[in-house]
Amino acid sequence: MADYKKYDPRVDQLTMETRTCWDPDVGELSEEDREWLAAAVHQTPASASKIAYTRSHTGFTREITVTVDDIERLYRERVGG
Repeated sequence: MADYKKYDPRVDQLTMETRTCWDPDVGELSEEDREWLAAAVHQTPASASKIAYTRSHTGFTREITVTVDDIERLYRERVGG
């Protein structure tokens, strides 16, 4: 059985819904930043610092908790560094 607390490509293929949570250390972000960060972190779920899968009736729900490390990585990727 899959470990539902880390990225698993087989389980991820069965993901029907996604959720984004924000680590308390993240602090204040504009709504625009939250939107693009959430979209970006779900585009590459294997790179997320905190990921969990929950069984649903139709597959799985992927929940990613965005951390400060994720934000730093995504901003670096956005500016090409």
